[in-house]
Amino acid sequence: MRSLLLGVMTTLLVAPSASADPIDPSLSLFSTRPARDPWRLSWSSCTDEVTRAVPPLSLAFPATQLQPDSAQPVHAAAIEHSDAYQTRAKIHKYASFATLPLFAAELALGQSLNGSNDGKKGAHALVGAGIVGLFGVNTVTGAWNLFGEGRQDTEGRTLRLVHGLLMMAADVGFLATTVSPPSTGRNGALTFETNKTTHRNLAIASVSVGTAGYLMMLIGNR
Repeated sequence: MRSLLLGVMTTLLVAPSASADPIDPSLSLFSTRPARDPWRLSWSSCTDEVTRAVPPLSLAFPATQLQPDSAQPVHAAAIEHSDAYQTRAKIHKYASFATLPLFAAELALGQSLNGSNDGKKGAHALVGAGIVGLFGVNTVTGAWNLFGEGRQDTEGRTLRLVHGLLMMAADVGFLATTVSPPSTGRNGALTFETNKTTHRNLAIASVSVGTAGYLMMLIGNR
């Protein structure tokens, strides 16, 4: 009897504690889900945590680097020329306006000349002297400014230099034309036609080179 009472009391004490702990439905005898091992480490979860802890690198540039440079570009200082330079430039410019009319008159007179027309021959020589004088004045004033104060002026230097070289080449051509006129004397009668052709070719070549140099500056608005 005493043993029976002891068994009943033990059953009553164990039953409440067993009912307090609910049974996990996942721990079914027929479930195929593996039981979680408390001693097993999940490396994927550790990697995810490290990845979230380290912020991603930003490829954006700092705002200070994206701002345009506010510094103003440095411009070359303006070059001031003397009054003498300006005077020579004006003489050179206004005298050059007579270049093409003198060229046209000289070519027309030269083509109409013959051995007996002394009137046109004198006009032809006068116009030729005017061309030589014009090129002499423009050569002095232009070369003085180009190789003098103009050396420091880099703007348009190449154009001015090519123009000067062409006009100097025309100078040489006009001098050669002046010293090679055909002669109608007794000694020059035999070579008159040859000398006339040479004189004409020199004149045409000089006029062509001079016209090219003149138009170069005229179109360049210098």
